[in-house]
This record gives sequence, C-alpha cells and structure tokens, in this order.
Amino acid sequence: MNQPVHSRAAGSRPVPEFDYIIVGAGSAGCVLANRLTESGRHSVLLLEAGPKDTNIWIHVPLGYGRLFKEKSVNWMYETEPEPGLGGRTVFQPRGKVLGGSSSINGLLYVRGQREDYDRWRQLGNAGWGYDDVLPYFRKAENQERGADEFHGTGGPLPVSDLLHADPLSKAFIAAAAETGIPFNRDFNGATQEGAGFFQTTTRKGRRASTAVAYLRTARNRSNLKVETSALAQRILFEGRRAVGIEYRCGAELRRARARREMVISSGAYNSPQLLQLSGVGPADLLNKHGIEVVLDAPGVGHGLQDHMQVRVVMRCTQPITLNDTVNHPIRRTLAGLRYAALRQGWLTIAAGTAGAFFKTSPRLATPDVQIHFLPFSTDKMGEKLHAFSGFTASVCQLRPESRGSLRIKSADPAVPPEIRINYLSTETDRATNVEGLKILRRILAAPALKPFVEEEVDPGARVATDTELLEYCRQRGSTIYHPTSTCRMGNDVLAVLDQRLRVRGLEGLRVVDASVMPDLVSGNTNAPIIMIAEKASDMILEDAR
Repeated sequence: MNQPVHSRAAGSRPVPEFDYIIVGAGSAGCVLANRLTESGRHSVLLLEAGPKDTNIWIHVPLGYGRLFKEKSVNWMYETEPEPGLGGRTVFQPRGKVLGGSSSINGLLYVRGQREDYDRWRQLGNAGWGYDDVLPYFRKAENQERGADEFHGTGGPLPVSDLLHADPLSKAFIAAAAETGIPFNRDFNGATQEGAGFFQTTTRKGRRASTAVAYLRTARNRSNLKVETSALAQRILFEGRRAVGIEYRCGAELRRARARREMVISSGAYNSPQLLQLSGVGPADLLNKHGIEVVLDAPGVGHGLQDHMQVRVVMRCTQPITLNDTVNHPIRRTLAGLRYAALRQGWLTIAAGTAGAFFKTSPRLATPDVQIHFLPFSTDKMGEKLHAFSGFTASVCQLRPESRGSLRIKSADPAVPPEIRINYLSTETDRATNVEGLKILRRILAAPALKPFVEEEVDPGARVATDTELLEYCRQRGSTIYHPTSTCRMGNDVLAVLDQRLRVRGLEGLRVVDASVMPDLVSGNTNAPIIMIAEKASDMILEDAR
C-alpha cells in the first residue's frame, strides 16, 4: 500500500506527498476519494473548504430549506446583475461542507435523457454516449425497486421512492394525464416524458449525500487523509506539470505534493476559479490581477449554463399543505416527533414530490420542460412559508441556449468570483419559458386539481398574454441550482478538457465535476455528477497502470 510520504525543502517544514490530491469533497470528490483508495494501492489527500457534515439539518431531507442561506455550509454566491431579468442578481447557493451541494440540495434523482449523452459524444467526446455512461449510473446505484436494464443494486448511492404521499401530488399527476401527459413511473427508464413521482437520494428517511454514501465507508482507510476547513489557494506547477496544492487552514498556509495527479472537483464555480487563480485561464484576465500565466486557456470559465425556474403559486382550498403544518404549533411538533420516531412524514420530502416532462412543441423529439411540484408555497425558496394553504409548481427549461461566464474578481481566493449566467438571452429560451407556463396553467386548471384550487396567487389572473408572461419570467425567474460547463470537455478551441477530463496543454491535472459537462443535461445534475466521478475514477486508475 502506498502511504503518504514527506519531502523537505531546505529550511522548511516537511511537505506531505500523496499519489492523488483531490480538491473539493462534494458530489464528485467524495466518489473519487472512495474509488481511488478502494484497492489500498494509492494514497489520497481530500481537501474541503467547508466543515464536516455535522449540521443535523443536512441529514433531514426537508432540512434543505434550513440550509439554503446557512453560511456555515453554503458559499452563498450571487450573480452579477442579469440583463435578461431586469438587472436583478440571482442567489446561487453552493455546498461548502463534506458532500458539497449533495449535502444541501433538493435530493432529486433525475439523470436526464439518453439524447443528452449522445449529444456529448457527437460533440467529439468519445466514450460519453448514453450506452457508455449507463453502466456507471447503474454501478453507483442501489435502486429500491430492484435492478433492471436501466438500474442497479448494490452500489453506494441509495435511490428511494417517496415516503410521504400527499393528495395534492397525486392530483397533479392525474391532472397532467387529463391534459395529455401520460403517467411515467420511472423518469430514468426507457423514456423521460410523462408525469409521476420523483425518486430521491435518501435511505430510510435520511439524506444520502456523497459524504454519507461514499466517503463515510472510506474515512477509516489508512491511505486516505481528509482535511476540512482547507481553502485551496493555488495549484503548484513545475513547468506545465501540476505537482501539488497550496491551501490555507485557519491562519496556516500549507502545501502538499501529488506524485501522480491533481484532481480538481470544486464544482462549476470553484473549479474554474481555482484554475484561474493558479495561472490557467484567459491571459488578459490573469494579467489584470497580477497572476503569472501558466497556460493561456480562454475556455476556463467560459460557457456557463444553468437551469432557470419560474414558479406558479396556488392557494389551496383545504388545510393539507406543508404550510398548514409548519404554521400550526401542535401539527409542527407532531411532525417533528413522527420523523424522530419513525423517519416518516413531512420532514422526508424533497424539493419536488411529483413532476412532469413534456414538449412545448410537437416538432421536438424529446421533452424541453420539466415541472417540479411542491405541496407548499413561499415567496422565495429558503424563506418562511406562506400563512395560507398553498402549493407550488415551477417551469424549468431543460436545454437553455443562454451561456455566461465565471471570472475571478481578485487574486485573493476568498473573494467570490464574478458569475454571469445571462438568463433569457435567446429567443428560444424566452419562448420556451412562456409556453411552459401556459402548459403548466392548463394542468393546474384540469379537473383532478379543481377540488384543491381556490385561486392562482402568483402570477395571478392579471398576467395573461405572452408579453405579460415573459415579463413575469423576467421579474420572478430564478435558478434551479444546476450550474455547469465552465471547464467543459471537447475538441474545439475553447474546450478546457479532453475526453478523459485532462486539462489540455498541461500534465498531471484533471477536472471532475459539473464543470466538465459540454452542455446541460435535461434534468437534475447530482446523479450525472456522480456518474462522471465514477467514470473518471476508472479513467484515472487505468492511466496509472
């Protein structure tokens, strides 16, 4: 077994050496740490800027609402003013804790469409078509329903059905069917189109972040060292080869060396930020901040994509929503006791109980809109629930054309980067969101939901025309928390990585996280990130032979 060793520069403290150094213990980093140490042959250092995952709300599924603006486990980023949203900034929560965003996300397990991955392959990324990646989805998965051609069992990641069924979610699915959207039991199976219940990354009523599913089983291995509250400052290079990392723990500046590879898994915002801070990025940007250029790579931070959501809030005729439980002291206490005793009830729900995938035009080959249905309502996610009985359904355009950028604002790693997403900057994006809202309204007006609907609160009857709906999108649209593509793989001049996720033009350096995606998948991003890390682990170990 390769254990960490130490080298010593003249007159300095020993510098520990590892076979691999992983920066970022999030959705990808925890998977990599588990897989790369599994055989016992390789030593790994895993660095995480945030703390251990000891906050109790991390492990309660509904706890994501408590963590939405919890600074101790969240980077709390904001975009720059968005021109397409009337100059508003958009809050961008990102996990800063063991498990990363998988410790604070909405827990939905949605892989996207077969065509997403085939499109990656067609863009020049051999080995990333659907048939290539499906085995890694199956390898990761411990599917509650059992194994089949699309799903696996025995993997680290539990994928479970909802524990709390509510009449509103059932009625939404029935209403979708009444408007021509058929029931679909499995959004990750033969077809994505349809309406049904979401599955979640939970086990027996508790969140299964990658810190729980992957890292917990690896923590006691002697060839894995995990450091938390360790903020990476810069990657260390010798010529064009990455050889280590400089990072800060409190007031102490530390270094570690990688004998084989540096792997950056800090997410779609922090991975390009670290590369730029280390001299890998657009030369003009680096020169502006006094950073020595290691590699002029204009694609680093370029091509940022995200899913936008636009929410519709309904007033319910019956006191059966989460609002009614949270706002009633006795019902709230009973819900807490039920969860503590049985791991059941309202506290087990994710950021979407039911959903639907549909096409806004019959000319499309696959769905271009996703609906998230929630049996509660609020003005903004992470804020107090409404005092009235309410529920929510949101429109999410699956394949936005709008792209933005991630650029450092300073040579100081503690300064948040400049995030520009450029929501609604293309006609397709604007038209799709408007048409998606019109179809959603038809579902919400269908007979199955009529007994539960008193009125549409937001946007309300005052918003009726396409022009008014678009303006509503501009005023109220927000992120659904899926940033990608800032260090994308490909063959064109702006591609940062090759198909094996190695940084083009450098040695000993890979990126493994959502930033590598050539473009967004048609669904939630956590499951695809875990798949990417599973596949990358095999690539790294193959290249080590």
